[in-house]
Amino acid sequence: MESSTVAREAIDLLNKLGAAPPFAAQGSLVARSPIDGLTVGHLPEASADDVRRTIEQAHAAYLIWRSVPAPRRGELVRLLGEELRRSKEDLGRLVTIETGKILSEGLGEVQEMIDICDFAVGLSRQLYGLTIATERPGHRMMETWHPAGVCGIVTAFNFPVAVWCWNAALALVCGDAVVWKPSEKTPLTAYAVQAVMERALARFAAAPLGLAGLVQGGRAVGEVLVDHPKVAVVSATGSTRMGRDVGPRVAARFGRCILELGGNNAAIVTPSANQDLALRSIAFSAMGTAGQRCTSLRRLFVHESIADGFIAKLRNVYASVSIGDPSQPSTLIGPLIDAAAYEAMEKSLTEAQALGGKVHGGGRVDRALPSAYYVTPALVEMPGQQGPVLRETFAPILYVIRYRDLTDVIAMHNGVPQGLASSIFTTDIQEAETFMSSAGSDCGIVNVNIGPSGAEIGGAFGGEKETGGGRESGSDAWKGYMRRTTNTINYSRDLPLAQGVKFDVG
Repeated sequence: MESSTVAREAIDLLNKLGAAPPFAAQGSLVARSPIDGLTVGHLPEASADDVRRTIEQAHAAYLIWRSVPAPRRGELVRLLGEELRRSKEDLGRLVTIETGKILSEGLGEVQEMIDICDFAVGLSRQLYGLTIATERPGHRMMETWHPAGVCGIVTAFNFPVAVWCWNAALALVCGDAVVWKPSEKTPLTAYAVQAVMERALARFAAAPLGLAGLVQGGRAVGEVLVDHPKVAVVSATGSTRMGRDVGPRVAARFGRCILELGGNNAAIVTPSANQDLALRSIAFSAMGTAGQRCTSLRRLFVHESIADGFIAKLRNVYASVSIGDPSQPSTLIGPLIDAAAYEAMEKSLTEAQALGGKVHGGGRVDRALPSAYYVTPALVEMPGQQGPVLRETFAPILYVIRYRDLTDVIAMHNGVPQGLASSIFTTDIQEAETFMSSAGSDCGIVNVNIGPSGAEIGGAFGGEKETGGGRESGSDAWKGYMRRTTNTINYSRDLPLAQGVKFDVG
């Protein structure tokens, strides 16, 4: 695409999606495409009062929505899934334009939204509580799940639409209202999704006004959402630094958090591994989305007996990938999101070299677009796990370290603050089972013979340690959007007390 074409296509897609954004000459929010680095338009940022009004409206909607039967709430999410199917091609292309991820990934992100809608519709008839054995005769004890309230959703640029849907689809069937604060780096896709949501709401007809709100802006907008007492649940996706701010603020008012934070994901390649399978898995996990996934592979441990040959093969794979316009079918790696991402990559590579790292790749390409940041992915052979290897750099850098013993490499694998995703490549069942055991990986996602990147909605997504500990999608993650009550019913004429307590009066 030529630079002038990018903005024009973005606006055309927004119009097709029914989401013409309120461009303003003096808008403080700047919409850009990393494809050329140029401005698509300026947008207004919500004021603190705007955010508070949206939250109050959402709370009023929740007071109505909570009494709608859950299967009926599922019907709204079914309609959202239908609207997303109709909009998939246009919304997927817009994701590519605004994030720089390749088109198949943009389309895949919208498919993920469709998948979670399907999942949530089924879930709307499965919000089960338990019947609990009681020690008191003539009594029954059970648990009941109720909507929590307003759910504030804060999303990151790298998955600008799917993460909203992971949360919104579940929150809506659980009986919550939602207020969304997208990344200030991806405001256009948020307007598009909101337009799709509004069409689903219009078809549903009975949804209360304000059930799904959108507030655009930066940190100040997010702070109002995080601090507001009527936001019962805050689901925030972003950096560990962001989580350190959000978590205590929500806790201070006794709210609830679902935090999806940083990942410093690793894979182990053992001597028995299918090397061709491992190479393909590593390539996508480390280079997909230009290394800008929270589940991107950043550390690779290769057994010393196969390391030289395997690293040579991996270098050939790295040299073969196509870098450029993400809208072209042949492209595998698009641009970094902005200059800050490029500067962080350069800083980490410089630091790695100073520690004895041998860097392959990592340079900037396509300088014909001075405001866009295309880079060759970097493969860095490191003498040990230190310096930048211990932190997450949101860029296509893969640190490779040799290992000798499985027990030692698992300890090294776990020796970072983050705990999101992990994998091992092996055909040895003992190695695989050990890695998945309590003595193995300490991550929330533990894979065998696939990379750490690329989760399905059927499994709960999230991690441990500095990754935040929250879970979205799959399994019983729906419980994070509801509150639990324990109910005891006495259907007898007696009043036995628990633990044999006696308190006779009269």
